[in-house]
Amino acid sequence: MLELLTAPAAHVVALRVSGRLDAHELQTAIDAIEAAKQAHPRVSLYGEIDALRWMSASALLRDLGYGLTQLGQLSHFHRAAAVTDQRWLRPLVAVENHLFKPLEVRLFANARKAEAMAWACELPVIHAADMSDRRRAG
Repeated sequence: MLELLTAPAAHVVALRVSGRLDAHELQTAIDAIEAAKQAHPRVSLYGEIDALRWMSASALLRDLGYGLTQLGQLSHFHRAAAVTDQRWLRPLVAVENHLFKPLEVRLFANARKAEAMAWACELPVIHAADMSDRRRAG
């Protein structure tokens, strides 16, 4: 099951995943991410992973396919906070941090949900030199 959550910042797509995830539910998350990308220059993700048992084959294929389409658009993403006490996700998060720069992925324990949401809501700091470069380029 996938449930969209309300985040305190508009650029954050927040969701909770538990039990069995099917392709229709996954498409709901993809649609929310795409809408956020249209509305904001940088998007962050917040996900609570509660007892996720498995994904249907069609959901897994859709997830992989969508992920591959995003490889050329990683600069649109800022942070991803995964909230779970499932230890098997730690190595996956470490790999994602190395593979998907500039997206920063961090794992938080369930007891730190508020901290995870606050971290996901932070926007990147734009330095004055970066702003000057953008103005000249525009």
